[in-house]
Amino acid sequence: MKVAVIDYGMGNLHSVLKSVQFVNDIGADIFLTSDPEQVIKADKVIFPGQGAMPDCMRELNSHGLAEAVRESTRNKPFFGICVGAQLLLEHSEEGDTPGLGIFKGEVKRFAANLLDAHGERLKVPHMGWNRVYQRSAHPLFAGIEDGERFYFVHSYHFAPAEAGINLAESEYPERFCCIVGRGNIFATQFHTEKSHRAGLQMMKNFLAWDGTV
Repeated sequence: MKVAVIDYGMGNLHSVLKSVQFVNDIGADIFLTSDPEQVIKADKVIFPGQGAMPDCMRELNSHGLAEAVRESTRNKPFFGICVGAQLLLEHSEEGDTPGLGIFKGEVKRFAANLLDAHGERLKVPHMGWNRVYQRSAHPLFAGIEDGERFYFVHSYHFAPAEAGINLAESEYPERFCCIVGRGNIFATQFHTEKSHRAGLQMMKNFLAWDGTV
């Protein structure tokens, strides 16, 4: 089994690669690639990202990878991480940037002057460990408790137009969607490669996943 980690010059690519290789107990061939043809030929695809959405979209297009990503979301297990997940929606408020349009919806900035339950101001970006609440059963949640903590670093969040693609939520301070998915696609706002045991378990689940729910 070949697993492509898309390299378009943005994101914790080597951290993502090492985390997936660490849980690879099935002998999968896991590799970084910026070659669209290799992405299309892979059995599974991981699409990481980090940084500003306009920069990520520009680099994706400059590497000729946008169509390879679209093709991969149609027919194989696909995992998006952070900006790699945000790029799947139609549009982001960050730089007024069009996304790939795999899912209907927006990526919106957290509101200014957010307050926690004690009236203390919350910082943007939302950074650190936070609980993730599962909205429905999914193979990638196997071995992960509802309310488990994952590591976030982001100023923008999913605002999907389709309720059915909202697979999990977190709070800051209101509930927001932090995992989107449908069919063979699963994409997280948080960084699995920085989320220790729970993140590694999710990536291990992905390696074993056949893309059905």
